[in-house]
Amino acid sequence: MNQAQTEAPLKRTFRGSRDALIQKAIDEPDLTWRVLITLNAFRLLISMVLLGLFFVKSDPRFFGHASPNLYVATAASYLIFAALSAVSLKKRWLPLTLQGFSQVVVDIFAIVALMHASSGISSGIGGLLVIFIGAGSLVLPNRFPAILAIFATFAILGQQALAQILGLATATNYPAAGILSGIIFAIALIAQPLARQIQASEAMARQIGVDLKNLSELNQYIVQHLRESIVVVDAQNEVRLINSSANRLLNLGDAPAGTPLSAAFEPLARHIEDWRNDQSMSSHPEFTLITEGDNTRVTAHLAPLGKDGQRRGPILIFLEDVSLMNARVQQSKLASLGRLSASIAHEIRNPVGAMSHAAQLLGESRTLTDDDIRLTEIIQTHSSRVSHIIDNVLQLSRRDSSRPERLPLKGWLDEFAIEFIRTHELQEGEFTVAEVSTELEARMDLSHLRQVLWNLCDNAVKYASETGGIMVELKAGRMPGKGRPYIEVLDCGLGVDPATVDKIFEPFFTARSGGTGLGLYISRELCELNRATLVYLDRPGGGSIFRIVFADPDRWDTQDEQ
Repeated sequence: MNQAQTEAPLKRTFRGSRDALIQKAIDEPDLTWRVLITLNAFRLLISMVLLGLFFVKSDPRFFGHASPNLYVATAASYLIFAALSAVSLKKRWLPLTLQGFSQVVVDIFAIVALMHASSGISSGIGGLLVIFIGAGSLVLPNRFPAILAIFATFAILGQQALAQILGLATATNYPAAGILSGIIFAIALIAQPLARQIQASEAMARQIGVDLKNLSELNQYIVQHLRESIVVVDAQNEVRLINSSANRLLNLGDAPAGTPLSAAFEPLARHIEDWRNDQSMSSHPEFTLITEGDNTRVTAHLAPLGKDGQRRGPILIFLEDVSLMNARVQQSKLASLGRLSASIAHEIRNPVGAMSHAAQLLGESRTLTDDDIRLTEIIQTHSSRVSHIIDNVLQLSRRDSSRPERLPLKGWLDEFAIEFIRTHELQEGEFTVAEVSTELEARMDLSHLRQVLWNLCDNAVKYASETGGIMVELKAGRMPGKGRPYIEVLDCGLGVDPATVDKIFEPFFTARSGGTGLGLYISRELCELNRATLVYLDRPGGGSIFRIVFADPDRWDTQDEQ
């Protein structure tokens, strides 16, 4: 296949696309209306100028010299016609083609009449026909420009003949009239392909505009409905884009563009500013933060949008709910722990029980030396520890059942505090409960809540005792924003090492000897089973805060009813 054969289908395709665009422009004639409106504005201006020049009489040899009455009547009528055309174009009283054609016809006869009332072709008024016919040829269908050119030619030549008949020799100039008519015909013919090019360009521009608008709306829809949470900030740390997922995650509501990030989520703004100023940090850092509304743990991944990771430019921030990621990880861990717990129950519990029982019987013997008694106590202690680990692991495999209940927190916390103080034989002031509203309620499985809170308080007492004094406090209230109820366990211990904060809720992690590393892990698992959240916070002045944030009990009731 030669080049000509290859190019032919391409040319036909291009012409087909171009013709389709032109037809679309004709079907949606916004350009035509705009041209007619602009032309009418020019008509209105010209009619006022020509009428004003007559009254100024700066050069009476030209404007209205031959027939003042005809000139004034034509100019005034032309001005009124232009004003009425402006209203007609705005209201679109007449069809497009009829309105455009009729207006140009009136232009031809009005200009020729004004030319006849002045000094004929030498007045220069006839040159206005080039503008009106040229503009009309751009917007009217193919056959009309030639018709208008013919009308204009006959009108000009007819004026010349009438001037000769009336003996107005100064108004007669057939060569000039012929040249003007030729120019009008040339403009009408040239305007045809030019009009088609303009129409095609207009249609293409309109189509590109529609495509860009659709693409923008599609991009906005995709960004807003992404499951990932996305925030874009500029060099001034102002929010430029935030999707609905990020709004929900950060509890921001409708944060408009231009909102300072510090006003929307101050911890993230602080971390970003530190990253901008610290060149030693990674170019794509990751931060773990806690939201203020419901204490959700959020991981922020920064992706600079500037060149070469420029830190002072805009930043794309990906936010991830750590609890959701952990939930998926924990599902895998629980499946493994479930299988492991079955083996532990059958293979370890009975031997451990037998060793513990044997050590107990051995300890009752009167022939044992002090060293033997010490060894039996070690056996019993570690047997008990292994048994406790087995119980915790088995509990993980049975965490799929929950019987949540609504409970008033004030009465329940008071009863819990009395039991806890008696069990640990604490002195007055070592364990206190802050004032709690009688209307504050939460919803959770009572056995799970007791186990979680007991574990947290037990840890608080142990760690607080390491500083030489026990001061543990329980607080309850509602979170700002969504108003979810919460319980806090506050101690005055040494706190948690910042390097291990992210690990304290992992299974089998412990920072002290003698622990199993499952207490906090089980506590968080039980909270998540009841749609609650357990988080750790540093206590100002030293110590730790463990906060249980419950799900809204009213919202949960509504969901259960549905």
